[in-house]
Amino acid sequence: MAQLGRGTRHERLLQAALQLTAEHSTQAVLQRIVELAAELTGAQYAALGVINREGWLSDFLTTGLSQEERDRIGPLPQGHGILGALIKDPRPLRLSEISRDPRSFGFPPNHPPMSTFLGGPIRARGEVFGNIYLTEKEGGGEFTEDDEETLVLLAAQAGAAIENARLFEANELRQRRLEISRTISAAILESSNTSEVLGLVARFALELALGDLAIISTLAGDGESQVIVAAEGEGAEQLRNIKIPLAGSLSGAAIGSGQSFVVQNTANDPPFHRPDGLKMPPSGPAMLLPLSAGGRIFGAMAVVRFGARRPFHDEDLPPIANLAAQGAVALEYGRTQEQLRRLAILEDRERIARDLHDGAIQSLFAVGMNLQATAALAEAADVADRIAYAVDELDRVIKELRNYIFDLRSQLSARQLDDALRHLASDFQERSGVLTIVEVDVEIAADLQDSASEIVQLTREALSNVARHAQATSCRVSLYRQDGTTLLEVDDDGVGFDPKVRGQGFGLDNLRKRAGLLGGDVELRSTPESGTCIRVLLPR
Repeated sequence: MAQLGRGTRHERLLQAALQLTAEHSTQAVLQRIVELAAELTGAQYAALGVINREGWLSDFLTTGLSQEERDRIGPLPQGHGILGALIKDPRPLRLSEISRDPRSFGFPPNHPPMSTFLGGPIRARGEVFGNIYLTEKEGGGEFTEDDEETLVLLAAQAGAAIENARLFEANELRQRRLEISRTISAAILESSNTSEVLGLVARFALELALGDLAIISTLAGDGESQVIVAAEGEGAEQLRNIKIPLAGSLSGAAIGSGQSFVVQNTANDPPFHRPDGLKMPPSGPAMLLPLSAGGRIFGAMAVVRFGARRPFHDEDLPPIANLAAQGAVALEYGRTQEQLRRLAILEDRERIARDLHDGAIQSLFAVGMNLQATAALAEAADVADRIAYAVDELDRVIKELRNYIFDLRSQLSARQLDDALRHLASDFQERSGVLTIVEVDVEIAADLQDSASEIVQLTREALSNVARHAQATSCRVSLYRQDGTTLLEVDDDGVGFDPKVRGQGFGLDNLRKRAGLLGGDVELRSTPESGTCIRVLLPR
């Protein structure tokens, strides 16, 4: 590279100012600054280090090094040694020999040899944005005062160009975020597939965060794990639908704390050290965000950058947090829509049950009564017998219809299991005179909507046992979760008994059969004169 004369250099600086202000991409501006700095000063190597709020280098752009050479050097510098000296004291610095300066830390393995040095700060809006670093003056000489003056002028132009590009990008990003928000909102309202909406959220998170992989997980029914329901980016295919523990995982920490945070390495996170030997993408810096809406946390989202890419910082979180909030809304909306669909089915069943009871059964009763009257008038015995048989068949059909109607109506308890249990307890108290207290975790009741009618029947049989055998003055119905197991309990203050002597009968066999259909079991705890507790253990 030929050394530029002073006049030519000033002309080139004016051209550089025009070139820089024409760029609208911050990264493009930064790379162009590095190249111009090397060209104008005759440096073989040039770099621009961007300083974050913590005072470390968050990005490092270079010229003079091939990508292969950069890869051999390893992770980006953080800002120690001579690089750190400019961060601490942002003034131009010229050195004839880097290694002789007491602040020098030396170079990492595979780093090319460098001796002469010139560096200076770039300021944008009065604050230090980063530093330009130049090494190895062409021809083996030292950097001159003219080189330093050129660097100062270029840095001033660079600061204005960087601010201009950042403003342009901020406006573009703001427009893009609004567009993304509208797209996701429309998808939530129009799509019946929540997983597709979450996949869309993950793709946009990947775009806005400039990440390599985005993962969305939701809580599993066991209360101890989570399922990856959406993944986009490198290695996403083998992550979808896998179950990972809450304990010991970064996403579990986001769910447990309800807070967003960044980490510098995901190497110890469960999705990245799968025990089944699947080849996973490399770990790296990540941001973790809970999916929360209406005070409830549904899951978490993670966005990862692989390898030695620029780490995330707290200021990167807000735009991705907005996407996480929309993901939570999608989950809540999907859950609400499913409840509405179930409610519509249940209301239809109620209508059918009502029509059967008010129409079909009354008609069958009328037919039966007419047949009985006809049988009384029949003279032939075989005719009377046939009519009697028909009446018996009508009675049987009526009983089957009543059972069918009862099953239809019992499923209505799925609308609100907690309300159904309270209503059942209130009826029991009114009929039996036994004070009945209900303690129901409403979130667990909502999760058990599919099994609501069976749980109501289990509770009804347990309360029936209290009425027939306990001689109690009070009892309690409880639905809660403990150590990952859902528990339905009915306990009383009655006479109790010795389970070893009277552990069978009293409706307990029916309870065990009903619980078994749900994949659960029944435990009986009783002591003479100290009451009885019937505990139904459910698998979720």
